[in-house]
Amino acid sequence: MEKNYDAIIIGGGVAGLTAALHLAERGLKPLIIEADERVGGRLSGREEIKIKDWCFPSEHGVHGIWSSYLNLKSMLRRHEIISELVRARDEQWIYRVGNSIRRAPIGNAIRNSIIPAPFHYIQLFLSPRFWGMLTLRDLFSIFNVWSVLVMALGIDPFVEDQPLKGFTFGGALKKWGPAFRSLFFGLTRNGLATDPDQVPLAGFLAFLRFYTLMRRDAWSFEYLPNGGGEVCEKLSAKIMNLGGEISFKRRVKRVEKDGDWIAHWEQDGLTGADHAPFLILASDSPAADSIIKNSFPADNFFFPHGLGHAVIRLWFDKPPRNGPESGMFSGDFVMHNFFWLEKIYAPYKKWHDETGGSCIEVHVYGPPKVLAQPDAVLLANVITDFQRAFPELKGHLLGQYLQRNTATHTLPEIGARGSHLGIETPWENLFCAGDWVRHETPAFFLERACVTGLEAANRVLCARGMKEFNVESYPPPEPMAAWIESLMMKGRKNRREKRGTSSE
Repeated sequence: MEKNYDAIIIGGGVAGLTAALHLAERGLKPLIIEADERVGGRLSGREEIKIKDWCFPSEHGVHGIWSSYLNLKSMLRRHEIISELVRARDEQWIYRVGNSIRRAPIGNAIRNSIIPAPFHYIQLFLSPRFWGMLTLRDLFSIFNVWSVLVMALGIDPFVEDQPLKGFTFGGALKKWGPAFRSLFFGLTRNGLATDPDQVPLAGFLAFLRFYTLMRRDAWSFEYLPNGGGEVCEKLSAKIMNLGGEISFKRRVKRVEKDGDWIAHWEQDGLTGADHAPFLILASDSPAADSIIKNSFPADNFFFPHGLGHAVIRLWFDKPPRNGPESGMFSGDFVMHNFFWLEKIYAPYKKWHDETGGSCIEVHVYGPPKVLAQPDAVLLANVITDFQRAFPELKGHLLGQYLQRNTATHTLPEIGARGSHLGIETPWENLFCAGDWVRHETPAFFLERACVTGLEAANRVLCARGMKEFNVESYPPPEPMAAWIESLMMKGRKNRREKRGTSSE
């Protein structure tokens, strides 16, 4: 029997959950159609992992809740989804060149620097251990490093709609010294969860601006105490308590408008459809691409690429040397980010307190030929590499687990003007939400998904003549960074005007 819904939301990730929650709060009845067997998308939980008679919660991977994720944190607080977050203490940079392995703490040096932004990176040079990471080539390339940072100050890719087509992050760093290049590759992996060689320059500049360059405290983040699965389950429970519905394991193939919007889906070989006056497309980018192209003449629209990666967890019967709970590997390592889970998640901490054991999660983002290795080969290479960095844990491995995440992680890039779908679309009462959507918000991933989900819900509320929700504004840049930014943008504007005058 057909049911009456006020809006259909395709995708039960953070964007879809946010949109549905805010519509349900206003008394509307949303339907989320989710292709997976659980909500959350890249924040969802996974099946439990059993190691030595202990069961551990699993998920897509550790997510940082950055200090500027104001809308996401506001939603979670307002609905009492979480009582508190686990504050990140510091991050360690582990750099390998051949058989030489060096390490230095870098997180607090950046976010707690006494030097104002955008010069706060200079604080790193006050650490002898950081000096030990550098070579003469790095010192001679400092001007090249500063030139890229200045570029980020003067160009806001999202606000100015600057795709910078043809320019890549790796290309911009070619003249950097090896350690500086490796450092920023690691920072980019930490922030964008992507192989830096695949990051467009526009995405890197936008990341640099929002996550560190304009404010020192922007490079601060926290962790969810029990992982993302718990958050998503609580959000979905709130939605259903408010009258919303969620359909699982239904993959939408196409949509059409015949008075109402109709979403055609498949489930276990069967087909069906749901109807509603409003439609919010909140799937990941590859799925959105497929749905739009199956539904409309839409070959000219741009959709950011989806990337896959591997998450590996290793359990040990003893803790590692003292150090920060997270950090990054760079240089001649197979793996990239790392997190000591007993210092972050409550279930792992309980296991550590009772057994003295430890568990590390490492991420492998590429390059593609590395991810293409068979599971056993990739796992063996990671364990070998890990033992180089933490030799004190050699011979103490209790168990391992490898998880491959599908190619749904959004590569941060901007399509050519007019080709990148935003909240509003060319089709009446069809709105988009997700971290792939064209929007002026400077945030990425969870916050971007939350903001666009909120904005899509507001478009529906506006069309219904109902009260919209406020969107939190982000802190302004620090005065020094804001002053330099204004000078550079004013200079660029004057040059454009002079070129226009001369061409006339």
